[in-house]
Order: sequence, then structure tokens, then C-alpha cells
Amino acid sequence: MQIRINKVSKKFNSVWALEEVSLDLEPGQVVGVLGANGAGKTTLLNCLAGIVVPSRGRIYYDGEEFRRGKMELRRRLMFLPDLPMAFARMNVLQHIAMCVRLFERPEPDATKVAKILDQLNILALAGMPLGTMSRGQLYKSGLAALLVIDPELWILDEPLASGMDPMGIAYFKRESKSAAARGRTVVYTTQILEIAENFSDRICVLDHGGLRLTGKAGELWGGEGKGSLEQVLLDLRDQDSMR
Repeated sequence: MQIRINKVSKKFNSVWALEEVSLDLEPGQVVGVLGANGAGKTTLLNCLAGIVVPSRGRIYYDGEEFRRGKMELRRRLMFLPDLPMAFARMNVLQHIAMCVRLFERPEPDATKVAKILDQLNILALAGMPLGTMSRGQLYKSGLAALLVIDPELWILDEPLASGMDPMGIAYFKRESKSAAARGRTVVYTTQILEIAENFSDRICVLDHGGLRLTGKAGELWGGEGKGSLEQVLLDLRDQDSMR
């Protein structure tokens, strides 16, 4: 799915959470969105997912303007917030079945579902109510539903700080790279610079609601051995302090 974000701004009361963000993303990429707390990362993801409506600007998917009421477009993407929404009395299998119905997907192969749950180490918890799970287990349950649906656009808020254990994070990273190789687009936020450097195909840096930098991982700091993403962010901070 080709994504075009055209001068998107979002205002909450008197505060502009996003200001004039423009960005084109080609399919088949893992895109890391970075920035300080309050930079606008989650707001941008909420706009991409149709959770909130931009105050100004437009978002296009494959050339078609995205609006909340366009359900066919919305079924081509899936958003996993940092704390997934779930019905407390549902178990993992019921949650996945509900998502399959909402996204109008065919009934998934039971072996495939079991394999995903096993890889996430929650197969034994398949019948447990979601309301009794830890944060990491709940995030894994939401991730399992996303992997079963396998939309064209994956949107994930802070998956690396979701409470998942190292095995769950490693599985997420493998599946994201596999999805990108199949032409999917994975957009995620993170504050973990070392992972963003090595995991992302493209990096976008937000600051005070604006897009400050974007480019292929490595190119932003001149290539391997010539700097780091951390140094890029420190340089941005120094530039701001000199204004």
C-alpha cells in the first residue's frame, strides 16, 4: 500500500500535536517513527489508523483519500496501540475470531493460529480471559490477531516497550521483516534507538509536531561507522538550542 501524508496537522484544544507533516511511503518497508515524548508520534499513528481526524491536510492510500467512514480502506490496515483494546471476558481465540469477522477475512486455518500463538508463547493461555493477562501477554494477543489478519498496513505504537519478553519482540521483528518482503508496510513508534537503527528500513523523526528528518536507516548519519542515530538526535537538539 502506497501512503501519502499531505500537510497533516492535528490540534487538541489550543495545542497543535501535529503541524504540516508531509511524507510519502512506498510499500515493502519497516518504518520507525521516533521523537521525544509529546513529539506527535502517537497522534500521527492515530491519524493513519482513522482513530482521530486531522484538523488540516489529507492522507491517501494508493491514491485514494482516507476517511474514517471508508471501511474498505480501513480493513486494509490494522492498528495496535501500546495498550491494546480488548473485551476483558474474551479469551485469545475469541478475540482473534472477532477481528477476523470485523475485517471480513475467511476463517483462518487452526494450525496457523496455533503456530502463531505458540511462537508468542501464549498457546497455553488461549482460553484465558484477556482481562486476567499481564500487559505483555495482552499485547501478544493483539499481535497474534494482527498476524492472523495480515493487513497491507501494520500500524503499531511502541511494540518494543509493550511488556513483551525478548522472544516475543524477536518474533515480532522477524514477522515484520517477512511482511515487508511480501509488500506489506510496517509503521511503528519507538524510543529504543539501537533497535530502530538496525530494524528500520526508513526512519522518521518528529519534533514538536513537525517532521524534522526522514530517510533510509544509515543515510541519516552518513553510513556505517560514521555516526549514529543518537548523534543525529543530539545534533537536532543542539540546533534547536541555538535558535
